[in-house]
Amino acid sequence: MKKKTVSITLAALLGTTIIHAPIFAQEGAKPSNSSMASNNPSANVHPVFTWNNPAPSSPVLHPGSARGAGMVQETLDRIDPLMEGMIADRVMPGAVAFVARSGHIVKHDAYGFAYRYTDDQFTETDTPVEMKKDTIFDLASISKIFTTTAAMILYEQGKFELDDPVAHHLPEFAANGKEGVTIEQLMTHTSGFTSWIPLYTQDSNREERIQIVLQYPLANQPGTTYTYSDLNMITLGTLIERLSGKRLDEFIKEHLTKPLGMKDTMYNPPSALKHRIAATEYQPAIGRGLVWGEVHDENAWSLDGIAGHAGVFSTAEDLAKLAHMFIKDGRYGGKQILNQETVKELTENKIPQFPGNDHGLGWELNQGWFMDALSNESSLGHTGYTGTSIVVNQENDTVAILLTNRVHPSRTTVTTNVVRRPFARLVADSIPVKINKKEQAWFSGYGDHLERALTAEINLRQHATLTFDTWHHIENQSDFGLVQLSTDGINWTNALNVTGSEEEWKEKGIQVPTDTKFIRFLYKTDASVNGRGWYVNNIKLVSNTGKELNVDFQSEDWVLRNY
Repeated sequence: MKKKTVSITLAALLGTTIIHAPIFAQEGAKPSNSSMASNNPSANVHPVFTWNNPAPSSPVLHPGSARGAGMVQETLDRIDPLMEGMIADRVMPGAVAFVARSGHIVKHDAYGFAYRYTDDQFTETDTPVEMKKDTIFDLASISKIFTTTAAMILYEQGKFELDDPVAHHLPEFAANGKEGVTIEQLMTHTSGFTSWIPLYTQDSNREERIQIVLQYPLANQPGTTYTYSDLNMITLGTLIERLSGKRLDEFIKEHLTKPLGMKDTMYNPPSALKHRIAATEYQPAIGRGLVWGEVHDENAWSLDGIAGHAGVFSTAEDLAKLAHMFIKDGRYGGKQILNQETVKELTENKIPQFPGNDHGLGWELNQGWFMDALSNESSLGHTGYTGTSIVVNQENDTVAILLTNRVHPSRTTVTTNVVRRPFARLVADSIPVKINKKEQAWFSGYGDHLERALTAEINLRQHATLTFDTWHHIENQSDFGLVQLSTDGINWTNALNVTGSEEEWKEKGIQVPTDTKFIRFLYKTDASVNGRGWYVNNIKLVSNTGKELNVDFQSEDWVLRNY
């Protein structure tokens, strides 16, 4: 997989800043590195299975140990207080977190409540239902992945080509200038459709409402804009029904969920399962009351709960089977659901002309706003309005699923991204970066609006060379790793600037003039999204005569760690 490029610039000036009290480096002394940080963590790390080097993948998901999966248990354990804190802050009433790597299930836990409130005033019920690991959630827009996957099963059967006009198979779709829209444009949200219409307020039955969508005019010319639209997927779901001769839920069950053994995945769950389902929103305005066991999305509800954009209910473990099938090139256990070539079609970026909106066929790609440190060019994912999300990092063979009922009892709460990002970050941080045995490297840590300095004061009699090993995976052109020099500890000059990803250890070197008094590594981040971070190791300062100088770095923020 091609890595993101690393940007290097020289001699840029930064403004005034304050450094920590330095430790001196002078010629003739023994070289060393020290830290003012009180916590230099060490973990029980697998010697081989590290970042971008996962263990051989199991054919099916199974319980496993963190170390066996090439992960750090102590970091995974920090997911628990994260979830408990978010529930206490009323981000959501409850959640289920699921993490697997190489098929090893290393985290599967439930938090809070599946049902807690009786109305949108947050009135506490006398009979709350605790969240359980097998709680069934309304997946909301994650349903779109089921729809595009089902469509590609028909593609493999030769029912259509991706560049076919939709109207070739659904003649009524040609209305209002849509005759040129292709099936691929539906799947990549480049058809020109507007994002949403209040379909539930129009006409009286499923067929009539589907016809409204099929005949609805475009907001933009096909292929000219990216607009995430439910109308695309409602249309695609209709195409599946027309080509297969089966209702969407029936086709998906027969060809996808049943072969994968997803026994708790369905549209329109029966009332007998209500006690296992996470409640969603109180919707009295449209006569629904508390929505619990029925699809939350109003348009999907008006389409009898079966639609291409929403309607699927599932558990974390079931959803992970679908994710693992994509990691395994279309296979799960003994069942080949999709051909490897079809998986590639679904998961490669189809719209590079819209940078920042990387999209496969249904899958969202490399989206740091919810994938955070798990995001890279190999990462797939999707979110759902009810508070659900899935991230699949293919290079690391890692699945991270977070299912919440954040719209219970009202959608007027904070965005689920405030928990999605730190969850994904902890999952990424639990995958160790390869560091030589018995060594520790300086690690920058994580956070928004950071300016974390690792600083040394030096006293040179002649110019010198600073060398160090570096590894970084940080948000490209938004977060930066800077190596800076200063003659007074106030004004700093950039000697090296890294951003993006360089996910193999590389040695770097810079010239240090004689009048330099301070050297620092400065990690700067913007308002959101972190990558896996910045590491430096084997820092050496050598005079022009070849003598290695003592250089002691210190920081209150950076830490030394072995992963």
